[in-house]
Amino acid sequence: MPAGHTGPVQQLWRELSRVVLAERSLSEVLTEVVGIAAGAIPGAEATSITLIRGEEPFTAAHHGDMALAADELQYERGYGPCMDAGRGGITLRVDDMRTERRWPDYASHVLRVGVRSSLSVPLPYQGAAIGALNVYSTQPGAFSGEESLAAGREVAEAVAVAVANAEAHAQVVEQARNMRLAMESRAVIEQAKGVLMAQRHVDADAAFDILREASQRYNRKLREIATGIVASTQPR
Repeated sequence: MPAGHTGPVQQLWRELSRVVLAERSLSEVLTEVVGIAAGAIPGAEATSITLIRGEEPFTAAHHGDMALAADELQYERGYGPCMDAGRGGITLRVDDMRTERRWPDYASHVLRVGVRSSLSVPLPYQGAAIGALNVYSTQPGAFSGEESLAAGREVAEAVAVAVANAEAHAQVVEQARNMRLAMESRAVIEQAKGVLMAQRHVDADAAFDILREASQRYNRKLREIATGIVASTQPR
């Protein structure tokens, strides 16, 4: 936990530290994270995490349908406070969507899903913004106080660390899965080669060529061809 964090934010860091990463998808982890964040910002009724990959923003998790609807309205238009906060690394607050002039088209449409005010805080990580924490309310001026703004920034810092940790864990899990599949594929291919060597009296290279040619001819993965050959030798 970073030094200097006290009170509600200290409690936030404690709760985030208890989030389980193992055996869970990134979406599940971030959904729990954004739910925890929702309780730490005064005025928050719905929250979401927008992540940006390349130029493509997407909602990685949300707490409350209003947040998801508001996010998607921005993605449809290609602009809005959460997208601009994530791309520009700046905090953006809307006190009343009825009088908002920076994003007039978005503001007029988001009123229809109940949003009257919002706070979008960039997620800082290693000197850059990886997205934004979005906070929404049905009340005007819900985040106009310094307490909400300060809490939003503190929460965004905590969420950025949680997002980075969750993504890193998900990548490790995916790499381990891919390695396991690769090893399983290699094992079944070696078994199939052994079958072909015994049946056709060819060496290992020739057996592999037979597998590869069958894969190309039938437009199937090499592993699938190998699995079928090995299965054909098993007693029924």
